[in-house]
Amino acid sequence: MSEVIVITSGKGGVGKTTTTANIGVGLAIRGNKVALIDTDTGLRNLDLLLGLENRIMYDLVDVVTGRIPYKKALVRHKKHENLFLLPTSQIRDKSSVNGQQLVDVCNQMRGEFDYILIDCPAGIEQGFKTAIAAADYAIVVTMPEISAVRDADKIIGELNRADKDHIKLIVNRIRSHMVESGDMLNMDDINDILAIECIGQVPDDEMVVTSTNRGEPVISNKKSLAGQAYNNIVGRICGEQIPFLDFRKKSLFDKLKQILHV
Repeated sequence: MSEVIVITSGKGGVGKTTTTANIGVGLAIRGNKVALIDTDTGLRNLDLLLGLENRIMYDLVDVVTGRIPYKKALVRHKKHENLFLLPTSQIRDKSSVNGQQLVDVCNQMRGEFDYILIDCPAGIEQGFKTAIAAADYAIVVTMPEISAVRDADKIIGELNRADKDHIKLIVNRIRSHMVESGDMLNMDDINDILAIECIGQVPDDEMVVTSTNRGEPVISNKKSLAGQAYNNIVGRICGEQIPFLDFRKKSLFDKLKQILHV
């Protein structure tokens, strides 16, 4: 039986859809059969991040209204044959799909896929309530900024009210020099506020932008620190014990100390 994971955030622009795409690719690389469901009806960006925007014929609304079976709407990834996207509509609104309809679709898909990842709209409106309905657990994505963390705290409260108490955290776009100077929240600050298990710390990395524009998730780029961080997140989702990366820029003195074991 597959795991259904909703990836959500309180604040827009924190990298939630990027996170969904990278985790999906990472799980597929490990040999899992993976489906990504875009529930951000009216916008729809997950297809762009996967480079699949020109292959879409049907969408989630077509499926839940009974126009077609879900298999007909699935779009297979070009490079990863066991990764599929179920896109949503750009011309309908978020009321076009309700929670029970999404539960029904996910239940139909559970027997076929190892993982089903649901890309949730930002905020706590109807789209959020629909997206979380089918989830076994949730991953909350935030940034080390007080407004983003405060919104993440609100999302965690809403998840708890919906009886979703299996919640993990990913902190995205960390700038180590700003954390060290006190201009960004550090992990201790974030943990004190949110008090949920963190499974990912992702550095701010220009390669993410480059990869996004190419429709190639950065997890495939071995030179990218963000890609390494996403790979480690996937490992933790699969039950591996992996230490967090230290992506602080070390001075020459720090490097000499490390070499000399001082």
